[in-house]
Amino acid sequence: MILGVHGNAPRFASQTGQQSQIGLSFVSFAQGNVLARVAAAIGPVPMIALNTGSYGAAQTATSRSIALGQNDRFLSQLNAVVARSPATRFYVRPFPEMNAHWSGTSAYNRDGTRRDAAHSTQWTRKAFARITVVLRGGTRDVVSTLLAKLGLPGIAADLPVTTAKLRMVWNPQGFGAPDVAGNSPQAYYPGDAYVDVVGDDLYDMPGHGATWSAAQKLYDAHPSKPFAFPEFGLWGFDDPQFIRDMAKWVRRHRRVEFISYFSGRPGSIWDLATKPASRSAYRALITPLGILP
Repeated sequence: MILGVHGNAPRFASQTGQQSQIGLSFVSFAQGNVLARVAAAIGPVPMIALNTGSYGAAQTATSRSIALGQNDRFLSQLNAVVARSPATRFYVRPFPEMNAHWSGTSAYNRDGTRRDAAHSTQWTRKAFARITVVLRGGTRDVVSTLLAKLGLPGIAADLPVTTAKLRMVWNPQGFGAPDVAGNSPQAYYPGDAYVDVVGDDLYDMPGHGATWSAAQKLYDAHPSKPFAFPEFGLWGFDDPQFIRDMAKWVRRHRRVEFISYFSGRPGSIWDLATKPASRSAYRALITPLGILP
């Protein structure tokens, strides 16, 4: 299994002994010019999360604009970065926590009301599918044919093929926020053909705990797909039981491909520097998972 971290990997290694393979970074659809630099800085296995920005005027893209090809310049830049990367594996994670109201790709507001048509679950599914098809690459005719089957416009030029290394991570929350029927994880699922890994972000929060049942439900819903926790962490308090539970869950679920701690940044509320019991449990129970055969 692969272990990762968001933040300062050397500092995290000094705390836990973990030699992180995955480095997580977030980029917007307006940052195509920095993609190569970002990918080079977070190896040896990059994981780039694609954000559209907050709902409203701050957004750099919408689900509809992406699906219709209006952000293809960014996608072609990312395709080139993946193709040129020396990494043997490269994760791309579009729209993390897409069914949460704080995400620009959620179809719902916090109060349960629907957002405009450009943010519908249908457009988000189509946008994810387009990202996958374009990033995997191929000749213009081949890629355009695949997009046409989705009812989407084609591309203008050939693209490098990246399928040997690219891993597409579909990562909703295990339950919607708001938790209404139309905002379930499955409402955003683009289909097996466009997903390589199913992910769930899991945090241990005061007064809330970790929602293991939601993670289990998401795991069970996709039995043919590897699973991951692209983000997991302790929300401002020291709770070694959460770390013990994570290690136990991963060992009992053989399809887990990777887990990535959030965050190794000094002073963050997730920083293990202020959580000695959890830090000790992590070193003893999580770090060894990265060296299992």
